Order: sequence, then structure tokens, then C-alpha cells
Amino acid sequence: MHASIKTVGRSWQGGKVFCLLVLSALLWGCAGHDPDGPPRQAVPGPKLVVLGTAQDGGFPHAACACVRCVLARSDRSAARLIASVAIVDRSTGTRILVDAGPDIREQLEILQAADPDRPDRVDRSPVDGVLLTHAHLGHYTGLAFFGFEAVHTQDLPVWCSSSMAAYLTENGPWSQLVGIGNIVLGKMEPWKPFEPLPGIEVIAVPVPHRDEYADTFGFVVRGERSTVFYAPDTDSWDHWDPPVTGLLEDVDVAILDATFYSADELPGRRVEEIGHPLMTATMDLLQPLVDSGRLQVWFTHMNHSNPVLGPNPQARDEVERRGFHIAEDGLEFPL
Repeated sequence: MHASIKTVGRSWQGGKVFCLLVLSALLWGCAGHDPDGPPRQAVPGPKLVVLGTAQDGGFPHAACACVRCVLARSDRSAARLIASVAIVDRSTGTRILVDAGPDIREQLEILQAADPDRPDRVDRSPVDGVLLTHAHLGHYTGLAFFGFEAVHTQDLPVWCSSSMAAYLTENGPWSQLVGIGNIVLGKMEPWKPFEPLPGIEVIAVPVPHRDEYADTFGFVVRGERSTVFYAPDTDSWDHWDPPVTGLLEDVDVAILDATFYSADELPGRRVEEIGHPLMTATMDLLQPLVDSGRLQVWFTHMNHSNPVLGPNPQARDEVERRGFHIAEDGLEFPL
């Protein structure tokens, strides 16, 4: 299974990839997406672009008056879009969206702004395909905007698991998208590589998570320059069989679930009931790989309760002190 995943672009690991990522983070700013901010320089060539880093409820979170959400409402630079990424190759004009959540309208605008020479992208064909991780609010409900009432795409490829395809086919309003040909479902097989765009290989990795409607995938995305693993949602790492560390030995960058920093965010609940790995537990598990320089770990899918979102910098400083990183909306990774 994951033993077949070969390392690509390992020479980039400690040098060029890191420099490009740091440069990109600096250019895009140290806070959330700010549409009124300065122009941002893009990573050349095929790349993975972070379009959002918040948990499904968004940041600021819906109907929340916590100190972090109040700050994010008053300061647009602190706000974050709901977790999503895109695989982009501007040389071919190809865009593959990974997850389609409630913030999809703004995220499509961001993709268009990054490639203004393609005005046709605004007219009914904003992306060339969608990869879906699972059937939770922040990851697939934006598909509705591809339907008859909105964009009204024609035969847009949507790749997902067999159970996810069955769920979309058998339940409205998603079944209408399938029935009238707004989307065409492609079923991904676990651990079987395929190319959603030329030169970029994707491997669907089964992920243990709450699977009320369909199962869950993470994605290994491999290009000539580096290999990235994207898993915005997972249960505790103890539930992985085989262990996730084996998979991560063969990638350069991991963008991982950071819903909660510690159990203190959920008073009255046991850690075992949370359903996500705490950031502190992830850092403890992956510290040897990070310290060795073999792996970069970037955190995403942060709940509004997560202290790394501020205003006290203590938790964020600790993450960075340990050699881990907080992903920001707009960050770009070369592939």
C-alpha cells in the first residue's frame, strides 16, 4: 500500500521547497486572506494552492461571539476561508479543486484572480475537476454552486470514493447535479495512482474519520519537484492502520488536520471523544520526522476555538518553536 509511494524531489526537501514556501508565506502575509492586500507573487510551475484553512464552520465561526471570532470580524486580515486547496498548472491553464465547501464562491474568485489571462474561466467553467475528501459540511456542500441555479457546469469531473459517489447519486440536491450532467462522477480506488492533470499524480489514501454518509480520503499529490500529503480531517492517529508515520516517510510536505490544539478547548469532553488528533499529539508523533529534516508539517482546518488563531501568540509560538508551521490562506507549494 503506502510502501509503493516513492519519494519525488527529495533534494528539494531541506532547501528549495522550504525557501519557496517561506517566500510564499511572507508574500501572502502572516494572517488570513486579505483581498485588499498587496499583490502576491506566485510559485512558478505546477503547484498546490491553499484556498482556506478554517474548520467547516468558518472563521469567524457562524454565530459565535468568542474573542477570536470578534477579532476576525473586525480585522479582515485575521479571517480565514473554510479548508480547501487547488492543484494548479498555469502553463496549461488547468485547475483541480480539492474539496468544494461553503466558501467556494470566493475561492473560485481567488483562482480567477491568479490567472486573469483566462477570462473564459469566469463563464461556466471555473475549474477542470474536483477531488472530494468526504461528506461533511465544509468539504462538499459547495458542489451545489455548480448546479442549474448557479454556475451550471457541463460534465465537470468530480472524483470521489465509491460510497461518496453513491451518496451523491442517491440524495438530492446532489442527484440533480448528476442527473442533468452538471458533474460526472469518477470513482477513485484507494492507493491506486491516477493523473487528474498531466504530470501530477494523485493517490487516494483511506482516512479513519466519522463516516456517517461516506468514507474519507486524504490525498498524496506528487509532482516532479515535491510530494504533498493533504488530510484536513482525520480521527486520532491511533486509529490509523498501518501507522501514518510510514506514509509520511515518503512525502516532503504534510498538510494536516489541526482542528483543535488541546483538550482545553472542549471542556467536559474526553480527548478520546473529540474525533480529531490534537495538534499537540500530532507534534509529539511527528517530531522525529520534522527534526530530521525529512518532513515539513503545515497545519490546516483550524476550529475557531484553536488558540493558534490568536490573539495570544503563545500557542502559535510553541508550534513554530518545535519546527511545525501554521498554513495560511494563499500559501503555495511547488509540485
